[in-house]
Order: sequence, then C-alpha cells, then structure tokens
Amino acid sequence: MRILVVEDEKLMADAIAEWLRREALAVDVTYDGETALERLGVNDYDVVVLDRDIPVVHGDEVCTAVIESGARTRILMLTAAGTLRDRVEGLGLGADDYLPKPFAFAELSARVHALVRRARPAAPPVLRRAGLRLDPARREVHRDGRPIALGNREFAVLAELLRADGAVVSAEQLLERAWDEHIDPFTNIVRVTVMKLRRKLGDPPVVRTLPGAGYYIP
Repeated sequence: MRILVVEDEKLMADAIAEWLRREALAVDVTYDGETALERLGVNDYDVVVLDRDIPVVHGDEVCTAVIESGARTRILMLTAAGTLRDRVEGLGLGADDYLPKPFAFAELSARVHALVRRARPAAPPVLRRAGLRLDPARREVHRDGRPIALGNREFAVLAELLRADGAVVSAEQLLERAWDEHIDPFTNIVRVTVMKLRRKLGDPPVVRTLPGAGYYIP
C-alpha cells in the first residue's frame, strides 16, 4: 500500500511517516501542496494524509484536485482547527475522513488502514488464501495456524499478492506498491524479497513465479 503524507510541520510529517512505515506501508512525504500535486501526478497512492493548512498550494485545493482527477485515492484530512464547521467543510470538499490535531498515532493508523481497504475494490480486513492468513491491522501472518514473523517489505509483498486473489502481480507493480519513491527502479530487491518470503513461509512453496510476468499465489 502506498501512502502520501502532506504536512508542513517537518517533525510531525516525519513522525507520521515513521509510524506508518513500521506497519509495512510504503510512505512518501512532502511539506507543501505544490509538491504534493506533483507526486500525485506521478504515483498511484492509496491514501493521502493531508494537512489542510499547507503552504504554496492550500490543502483544500489539493483535495479538490484529487477528487476531480477521478483517482481512487482516499483522503484523510488533518487540521489544528477541529470545530464541527471545519470538519463539515473538509468532508464537503470530498475528503473521506477528518482528524483534528492533536491526535494519537494509533488512531491515525487505524483510520489509514480503514481507508486503504476502501481505496480499491473492497477487500476483507483479514486476507486468506492457500492456508495463509494475513491481518494488516494487527500485522500478523499465519500459515496453517502457525505464526510467521516477516520483515516490513516481506509483509507488504505478501499482502499485495493476497489482495490480487490469484492474479499475477509484476515485479514493477510490487515495487510501486510496497516501496517508497527512494527505491532504485532498477534494483533486484523484489526478487530478493520474494526469495526471503518463500523461505519464511516454508514448504510446500506457496508463492509461484510466472516467468516474464511476475508472482502469484494460486
């Protein structure tokens, strides 16, 4: 899952990003509305965590641009102004959710996960296939009832493969969905991560490769 955090308070923005990355989400960060619009024009984000009062281009304009683009991107609007009128205005612009500051990171995380589930065709909160059970909110993975400890990127790749529901997912798609913008597009990190994932999931192998196309879980 790919998240964009737009917040002009750098310490706050970086803290939000760090918290979400711990939950195996790919997170990009920007500190003004103009750069946010540039990123949104290039990358396919599932959720934008958008501070309403940001410089250069106001958060309201960013929100409107996302809605008018027709993208499936969901918007969680943040603001220091938490009155009922502010919340109504934010939701009226098309935001999917609204969180006043100060907030608990755990609540922000829960709201992001809820929006992630709505960003694409509806997926169940807990993903199951081929004896695997993945709970994104609790960050738990089981195979045939056995708990499996995965690193953040392994968890993210497995979640994408399970969400595909048996369809093939290319290495390029996995790179887009499970890593942030700082990753080298020519890296072999996807292949290495899938190798590690297969080893941790154990035998018989559950992640299959379709040569020249990508990976899938039958």
